[in-house]
Amino acid sequence: MSLHFMKKAAFIAGILTAAASSSVFADQQQLTGAGSTAIYPVLSAWSDTYHKNTGIALNYQAIGSGGGIQQIENGTVNFGATDKPLGSEDLQKNNLVQFPGIFIGISPVVHLEGVKPGELVLDGKTLADIFLGKVIKWNDPEIASLNKGANLPDLFITVVHRSDGSGTTFTFSNYLSKVSDDWKTKVGFDTAISWPTGVGGKGNAGVAGFVNQINGAIGYVEYAYAMQNNMIYTRMINADGKTVSPDLKTFAAASSHADFGSASDFFLIITNQPGADSWPIAGATWVLMRKDADKAQNQQVLKYFDWCLNKGQDQAEKLVYVPLPGSVVKLIQNYWKSQLGITLSHNNFH
Repeated sequence: MSLHFMKKAAFIAGILTAAASSSVFADQQQLTGAGSTAIYPVLSAWSDTYHKNTGIALNYQAIGSGGGIQQIENGTVNFGATDKPLGSEDLQKNNLVQFPGIFIGISPVVHLEGVKPGELVLDGKTLADIFLGKVIKWNDPEIASLNKGANLPDLFITVVHRSDGSGTTFTFSNYLSKVSDDWKTKVGFDTAISWPTGVGGKGNAGVAGFVNQINGAIGYVEYAYAMQNNMIYTRMINADGKTVSPDLKTFAAASSHADFGSASDFFLIITNQPGADSWPIAGATWVLMRKDADKAQNQQVLKYFDWCLNKGQDQAEKLVYVPLPGSVVKLIQNYWKSQLGITLSHNNFH
């Protein structure tokens, strides 16, 4: 082999080594995630601030909880996000761990000309009957009896639901299953169900878009989407028979019943909680990670979520999400140590 060729080979090898190092560095400057559209508004706000503070960006695909579960099972992202928690058996089978990130509230939203946000009141049975296709007009006696004196139009109802695998659908349909035996036996609950009626929109954003376009429509979205799109939300009659509005106070009242300390792998569903102030369609979003992923990569993901859980409360509350209490954050940190072998130092990234 000539000296010239050896020098050229060494030069090319040096370039490739530098490129590889550069690529590794680039990967460390960006986290990847996919899943829940319900958490996207607050995740976006958190990520902007975290990027400014650390230089580490987040590439998050809001494709629905079903897609997030699939992608983390396939190992194509650093984390998945889902509004449907996985049972311990599913987690073990797929070598995953999960922990909650935020409490969410899901609100029915409508498009009725002349009706303002919070003017319309629904209860669980009536909401189920609408989505079952049993109540088909807005002036139906079942709706009118809950809204005495309201000028309800003689207008057909257009039901809008999710078309993708959705944790928002899981929470919404789980609530309907608790308040309507008819819904429970005919439809049930999951991330994807056989809808008796209606049109499908992709993501919370897709449902919000359809509802805003169609006069007479009703749908369900994570409340941040109702806020951001100036939507007409309904009030609800809760498990205690009280009429409540979707807001930080009622979401927090519902989430106060969440006993994560007694829940294996944080598996907990909090729809239809008791309490005069509790919002009935409340839930959480969970983060999924792979146990067998690169430890340094998992540590970067946990640094990000540790920052979110400890420093992101104000941003969360502005978007009407309920942050996890400190006692739950401590449980999560202990879970990271026991399940992933990672204990974080809090000196470098807060």
